Amino acid sequence: MHSMTLKELAAAVGATVKGDDSIVVNAVATLSDASAGQVSFLANSKYRSQLLDSRASAVFLSSKDAENYQGVALIAKDPYVAFAKATQLFDTTPNEDQGIHPSAVIHPSAKIGEGASVAANAVIGANVIIGENVQIGASCVIGQDSIVGSNSRLWANVTIYHDVHMGQSCLVQSGTVIGSDGFGYANEQGNWIKIPQLGGVRIGDRVEIGACTSIDRGALSHTEIHDGVILDNQVQIAHNVVIGQNTAIAGASVVAGSSTIGKYCIIGGNSGVSGHLSVADGVHITGSTNITHNIREKGVYSSATVATSNKLWRRNTVRLRQLDDLFTRVKHIEKQLKD
Repeated sequence: MHSMTLKELAAAVGATVKGDDSIVVNAVATLSDASAGQVSFLANSKYRSQLLDSRASAVFLSSKDAENYQGVALIAKDPYVAFAKATQLFDTTPNEDQGIHPSAVIHPSAKIGEGASVAANAVIGANVIIGENVQIGASCVIGQDSIVGSNSRLWANVTIYHDVHMGQSCLVQSGTVIGSDGFGYANEQGNWIKIPQLGGVRIGDRVEIGACTSIDRGALSHTEIHDGVILDNQVQIAHNVVIGQNTAIAGASVVAGSSTIGKYCIIGGNSGVSGHLSVADGVHITGSTNITHNIREKGVYSSATVATSNKLWRRNTVRLRQLDDLFTRVKHIEKQLKD
């Protein structure tokens, strides 16, 4: 278990210590669960009541909260960001065993970088390039002509199709599929004619992709995921979508084909963006929102309705169906009044 003094920790994450900086810590925890030797944080005021009873050896706090705190504080401009950096220092995630497992199947034309590891039963196709210090998990499949950049990691059972280029320091969780065929078909007298998806997928640096997420390849040009994007579990990115840098998309959300999402956007869970749309930079879409038109200005957008009793929901649904008739009647009344 890794340990360090508070002085060392503060220097590493950009905080200052109020109190004894020689205290040794070796883990992170929530305010309610922390014990001696652990550090915690306060970033949400609704948890302030837990601060007094916390047994943490030190707590990341804002300068304002630290003023009245009697314990040892790690004062940071953004306590949550400082805490996030601290968790990286105490990360216990195991690395893959170094080297190439005997059961891995690697095409002779593939190039494996120095320090890379390939776990059991992985399959690496022709002309694949694996960068330095890449970790390929058990039973992963990497298709022909694909690239995985240096210091990236694929957890077990990730499938990467042909012609997928991934940048450096990316992380892909288990069960994710990248480069599957986009949903492209033409209809001929009721019969579906498949359109081969001839594009690939291009993924930038420092992209993180959650478990069981699907990213389709482009129909003609590429699907693009730019630097610093984070995608949660069970997200669907359709063909020819472009996602700008540092955008975050939460779980069970869908972006339909040929839509463009700007930079620094946040899309809440269970949201949907229809196809062939454009979303501006810096847009925040709250959970369960359906986007059916272009968004050209930065801001917060919502469409979901909150849960209510079934009886009230049924009544409101009936009234919703009456809305068009009500609108027509109001227009008629307005015309009469005007006349």
